[in-house]
Amino acid sequence: MRLIFRLFLAALAFRTIFPMIHGISFHGSFLIALSISLIFVVMLWAVETFILGLAALPTDFGCGVALVWLIPLWILGFWLLPVLALILTADVMPQNLAVSDFQTAARAGLVLLFVGLVTSKFFWNDRRRLAQ
Repeated sequence: MRLIFRLFLAALAFRTIFPMIHGISFHGSFLIALSISLIFVVMLWAVETFILGLAALPTDFGCGVALVWLIPLWILGFWLLPVLALILTADVMPQNLAVSDFQTAARAGLVLLFVGLVTSKFFWNDRRRLAQ
């Protein structure tokens, strides 16, 4: 259910919010936006898996000492993951989505980060606990 809600919110962001950001152009219907949001979710998963794999190597070889710099780096840069996924998605679907530069993608990445936070498991579990 959360995945469907996340896809719907991301498609809504692609269709309504991103055209208002200078440097991003979207062409297509809501179904195109839904397919782009599905591609974005797959790209985000691929970027997160790649980054976690890169972070695992120095952690394993350094007996955990690398976590001293990896954890603050992860906290400061976790919003860059949607930015990279958005750039990759724009590269995959250039006829429907165009992102001009990294700074523009960073602004749009903040919107996608908010969508991810709203649909995250942590947020949904806290809402259920508050309702009880």
